Amino acid sequence: MFRYLLIVAAWVWICSCQKESFNTSANALLTTSTDSLKFDTVFTGAGSITQSFKIKNENEQKLLLNSVKLMGGGNSSFRMNVNGQATTEINNVEMEAGDSIYVFVSVNVNPNSQNTPFIVSDSIRIGYNGQQRFVQLEAFGQNAHYLSNQTIRGQATWTNDLPYVILGSLNIDTTAQLTIEQGCRVYVHANARFIVNGSLQANGSKGNEIIFKGDRRDAYYNAIPGAWQGLVFNESSRNNVLRFVNINNATRAVVVNEPASNNLPKLTMHQCIVDNALMNGIQLFHSSLLAENCLISNSKKNLEIIAGGDYSFVNCTFASYSNNYMLHTLPVLQATDINPLSSNTNGTEDLNATFTNCIFWGDGGTVSNELSVNRFGTTLFDMRFNHCIYKNETDPADAAFSACLNGTDPLFDSIDVVRNYYDFRTFSNQSAPGIDNGTLTSYPKDLDDQNRISGNATDIGCYEKQ
Repeated sequence: MFRYLLIVAAWVWICSCQKESFNTSANALLTTSTDSLKFDTVFTGAGSITQSFKIKNENEQKLLLNSVKLMGGGNSSFRMNVNGQATTEINNVEMEAGDSIYVFVSVNVNPNSQNTPFIVSDSIRIGYNGQQRFVQLEAFGQNAHYLSNQTIRGQATWTNDLPYVILGSLNIDTTAQLTIEQGCRVYVHANARFIVNGSLQANGSKGNEIIFKGDRRDAYYNAIPGAWQGLVFNESSRNNVLRFVNINNATRAVVVNEPASNNLPKLTMHQCIVDNALMNGIQLFHSSLLAENCLISNSKKNLEIIAGGDYSFVNCTFASYSNNYMLHTLPVLQATDINPLSSNTNGTEDLNATFTNCIFWGDGGTVSNELSVNRFGTTLFDMRFNHCIYKNETDPADAAFSACLNGTDPLFDSIDVVRNYYDFRTFSNQSAPGIDNGTLTSYPKDLDDQNRISGNATDIGCYEKQ
């Protein structure tokens, strides 16, 4: 009997010692009650909001946390409290078997500070046994309309009271219309798209343009392409108008798919700027578009036409220059009638496109032919260039040219790729070839909203010399 009691006592002692010792295995199990804290309150005044999460030792032995660290340190907008201690980092935290500790996190922002990012982020790192776990922190940093994975239904209007921040893709429903008033600023998160299945009416004005760009406000990101995904006009979309809209730093800035059901242009662009797209400035897939007095600049593919369609471009400038963020290696215009989704036996669609008073130009020596026009089928193929300036060593055989200038430098006012500064006007040089060499059109205003010269001629490109 005594021997039995001795064995039991020894077993109890061994178990007790095991529980008192630390689990040092890299496979030790530690959990957190969440992997992220999102402070999604829209602030109306400066103040602090607090949330918490729990760290639990899931082992039958003690666990030593080498550190719990707020990665942004003292410069973070967040504050951390661990076990009642306010700190940016706490070391050597002992956790009993099966025990938990609470971490309280607060964020304090001034929502009226224009220098604060729209999205304030940081993380807390938990280190133990050579392993580490992270809890991500994210908060709204400014007063704005925050929209995450939202669908617009019915008739909706955005007014210029606060910026609009799109955190997850925004969809305009097939029967809906969104009207965006002049001066609105729309900032889109990195992986988000602005998807139009219904109708978008974006009506800016000179000096009160509507801006679409990525939601990173710091200066470093102002010139980086691919900051967000872009505007997509899908098959059911119709009656879309962009007027004085600037679309910056997207991946595919404007994508227009399939023709509209009402035989009108699916998208009309008046006096718009599309700049610095990682892939496409404008991509058109078997669709229809009218663009006048627009600038499409410094994109990998400024204008790409796929699978035919019906298009008209009047007084538009397409220009690309290599810089620190992107190399100009592809033509500023690429057009083909091939439709990889077509049921036609030859896989092509009708293509009808006219370009009047347009400039197609890129920096010298990198692209021999800035117009790439390729016909592969026997369907209708009618591409016409009237009073345009372009650069091609070999004219495309499947296009018609009238009163155009090939290889003549348009003499843009200022191109400085080091400072990333581009002025695509042609005012400073009286001998600029585009001055008074265009043909009159029905659009009386240029991109600066200045009058086009009356009489027998106008300038080529999106700007008119005054």
